Amino acid sequence: MKTRWLSMGINLSLSAALLMCCAGPLWAVEPAKPVRMGCGAMTFDTVPGWALGENGKSILGSTHGAVVVDKAGNIYTSSSLGVFVFSPDGKVVRRFLGDKYSNIHDLKIRDEGGVEFIYAARNVAGEGIKFNAENGEIVLKLGIPKEAGLKMNKWSPTAMTVAPNGDIFLADGYGSNRIFKFDKTGKYLMHFGTHGNGLKEFNTCHGMALDTRYNPPRLLICDRNHTPKGRLLHYDLDGKYIDEVVTGLGMPTSAAIFGDYVSVPDLHGRVVILDKSNTIIAVLGHNADPKTRSNFNVPQDKWIEGIFNGTHGSYWDKEGNLYVQDWNVSGRLMKLVRVKP
Repeated sequence: MKTRWLSMGINLSLSAALLMCCAGPLWAVEPAKPVRMGCGAMTFDTVPGWALGENGKSILGSTHGAVVVDKAGNIYTSSSLGVFVFSPDGKVVRRFLGDKYSNIHDLKIRDEGGVEFIYAARNVAGEGIKFNAENGEIVLKLGIPKEAGLKMNKWSPTAMTVAPNGDIFLADGYGSNRIFKFDKTGKYLMHFGTHGNGLKEFNTCHGMALDTRYNPPRLLICDRNHTPKGRLLHYDLDGKYIDEVVTGLGMPTSAAIFGDYVSVPDLHGRVVILDKSNTIIAVLGHNADPKTRSNFNVPQDKWIEGIFNGTHGSYWDKEGNLYVQDWNVSGRLMKLVRVKP
């Protein structure tokens, strides 16, 4: 009898050991390590797990939006749920959630008399809004301007930016491919542009920024679906064409200025960085897999550290670190720390 129980005990111990060996990899997942990308002055390290919840999962909801950074260094990003604000170490500072803030496609931030305001293009809701970055109070809404005299059944703004004097530009990138100009009170002033693939036409004027690399500043416009390839354009603040900045891009979605540099997310799964001469000096996070680039439906468990899927928004902090948002079903926001020479 003792021999029988001893044999059973040995078998149970062996079974438990085998179970632990087989099950171990299920919880002993190797944590992601930082990935270095870029080159020269534009070299960055990723920050694995940045801005994820305590359980390691994204808290954002799906992302099809933008990123901005305030004076205090807090990072704002938009999603299907609303706007989330993170501290530089990736902790949630505040949220603006619900129908008033959901599905914001583009964000800009501006200091006005010591108070910071967010300007936001809402493609699904068909409006532009301005709200207080601290408390979320909406102080301005822009709808289809009847004064423009246009018969428009659809209005789907994709980008918004503000001139030094407070004039507001709103790009109807998913609608008429016109760009509308308002004064700081929301009064309609003019519009320009039309749909097409000509030199002075837009085929999805998807992104737009105030290009402060030049004096006077001008509009930098991402013509995402221009045939044969996406391009960047310069227009002055009166809506007059200046020139093509760069052509032959994939699908440029937005632009963010940092000194003499501009970061341009490309929906093909990369971020390109241009210098003041508009030469591409670095490419970040390039995705060589046609199955996962430009793909909204890549779940979080299929993300690869240092590889982007559908880059849509980006923004710099004062240290030159870069925050990048993917167009993604799970909601993806990444921090890239600039490597000092």
